[in-house]
Amino acid sequence: MTGTDRQVRSAPRIEDVAVHCALNDGTAVCLRTITPDDAPLIREGIAKLSAESRYLRFFSPASVLPDAVVARLADVDGHDHIAWGAICSDCPGRPPIGAVHAVRHRHDGPVGEFSVAVLDAFQGQGLARMMTAALLVHCRAEGLEVLDVHMLSENAAAKRLVKSMDAAWAGESAGVAQYRLEVAAAIEALRVDGDAPGVQDVLRTLERAAS
Repeated sequence: MTGTDRQVRSAPRIEDVAVHCALNDGTAVCLRTITPDDAPLIREGIAKLSAESRYLRFFSPASVLPDAVVARLADVDGHDHIAWGAICSDCPGRPPIGAVHAVRHRHDGPVGEFSVAVLDAFQGQGLARMMTAALLVHCRAEGLEVLDVHMLSENAAAKRLVKSMDAAWAGESAGVAQYRLEVAAAIEALRVDGDAPGVQDVLRTLERAAS
């Protein structure tokens, strides 16, 4: 192929990459960025959460959240609001099974807020860590350096997740625990976790796109 015929292909943007990987039990999943068009999937996923999981995530057990909440979750621009979702590739209809968000506190600032939710049937299979790995790589590429985490004090699973990524305890008030997650340090903590092959797949795929 001559120079005039050769086509130079640019590397895919991180937001355009879909990561195909597997949960700890072997279930195939697809991780991709959430877009404003995903509002119906967000609503579907929230409705499928148990009342307890909705309460832990949204501080409310209501099965139908206000439209304004769904609109905020879907208002993703890939910079000030970064979000990744998971689809179950092995399930009929390929339903949404989890989502993770980082919302910048102020435009172009280095600090944001982190949140994550996983459908009950898929909890305990490493999905939250895989989605968080994707989110963190994307956050680093967009200049988000620190993520605040606010969770109900009884949310043991969320505490285990953030502590495993070296999050620092920042206080507790009115039953809400606060942690601070350094993005770079969290990525390194995930990188050395040899018991999480799905996380390693995510990091390899997305760090290649982000480089």
